[in-house]
Amino acid sequence: MQFENTLAFAQKLDTEDPLRTYREEFHFPKVNGKSVIYFTGNSLGLQPKRTQKYVDEVMTDWAEMAVEGHFHSDKPWWDYHERLAAPLAKVMGAKTEEVSVMNTLTVNLHLLMVSFYRPTKKRFKILCEEKAFPSDQYMLQSQVRFHGFDPKSAIVEVTKREGEHFWRTEDVLAKIDALGDELALVLIGGVNYYNGQVFDMEKITSAGKSVGAFVGWDLAHGAGNVALKLHDWNVDFAAWCSYKYMNSGPGNASGIYINEKYLDKKDIPRFEGWWGTKKESRFLMKPQFEPMPNADAWQVSNAPILSVAPYLASLEMFEEVGMKSLIEKRKKIVAYLEFILHEIDKQTDGSFEIITPKDRGCQLSVFLHGQGKSLFDYLMKNGVITDWREPNVIRLAPAPFYCSFEDMYRFGQILKNGISSL
Repeated sequence: MQFENTLAFAQKLDTEDPLRTYREEFHFPKVNGKSVIYFTGNSLGLQPKRTQKYVDEVMTDWAEMAVEGHFHSDKPWWDYHERLAAPLAKVMGAKTEEVSVMNTLTVNLHLLMVSFYRPTKKRFKILCEEKAFPSDQYMLQSQVRFHGFDPKSAIVEVTKREGEHFWRTEDVLAKIDALGDELALVLIGGVNYYNGQVFDMEKITSAGKSVGAFVGWDLAHGAGNVALKLHDWNVDFAAWCSYKYMNSGPGNASGIYINEKYLDKKDIPRFEGWWGTKKESRFLMKPQFEPMPNADAWQVSNAPILSVAPYLASLEMFEEVGMKSLIEKRKKIVAYLEFILHEIDKQTDGSFEIITPKDRGCQLSVFLHGQGKSLFDYLMKNGVITDWREPNVIRLAPAPFYCSFEDMYRFGQILKNGISSL
């Protein structure tokens, strides 16, 4: 398609957008009395209007039934989380039994490391990406130290090539091959938080498993954003948060994926609690753990219902729309944003560059060459909610559920005015 940097063209794209009505399903913050252009769905998604109903249901049941809400509410709390598994499995490319919802992301990664980081004297190294998200770095370092190893020798980072802003798949595969039988685990952020790059998860998973390592993915920026086929790719495990592209609310419940080959086993290393034991006998208070036959066996405690309810509300929309439609719009709106950025860059004498490669999800990271944080501040004051990352990067994530093509055009005009006035 031949794009145009005009309001009329952007509005035409919006009239042709089959998802355009979902914009009205979300609450938008306002700046100067106008709804913002929201580019931070990669940090915290907007609140779906239907979320209130789901939360109110729980609050009403709690008020009217108290403890009896566990079994007698319309959506009983004791199995509330089970309602999320089927729609979430479609988003993640998994079987229903391979998915569960519990805790928060880093907590779940720690719990999954019990099962999938089993270092020996020879095979103890972990492969991750250079400058992984800090929480992942801290988690990996503490896990390695817990097992008696030095993070400096046990954690191996795949670096970018000199002068490049992205990782090359061949470099990741070469590093896996070089580590060979020293490699215990590959754990990488499937979509990089900083530059928006989508790693070739299928090839990397295959390479890791070919040398005998476990392979897991942190999908904080992948869930609800990119096409995932965790089961078909034979991924061992994955975890993700729900509050970015999945719009479940600040700090809300995390999801996990565990390949079916590890399910319904009593001998797998795992930290266990009573919500992971068989639900048929859970309230018999047996002294011995009997694992659920699915990923729920990794649940240590009962689900935080007021956290899970907004996730269920959001997943209802994912069921209505489907990942295929979301990805189609995401590709188109990100391409239009890229076009707008190039047009503005030409008009402002090369003030910035896009550092996100073509293997991308719903994010373009823009490196500023001149204005620095003053331009970010200008955007925020003028109703563009975006994200700053040191040393000089603005992240733009036009989430397809609620961002419009007109937003992209209007952003370009605000950006141009900001560069010209600073």
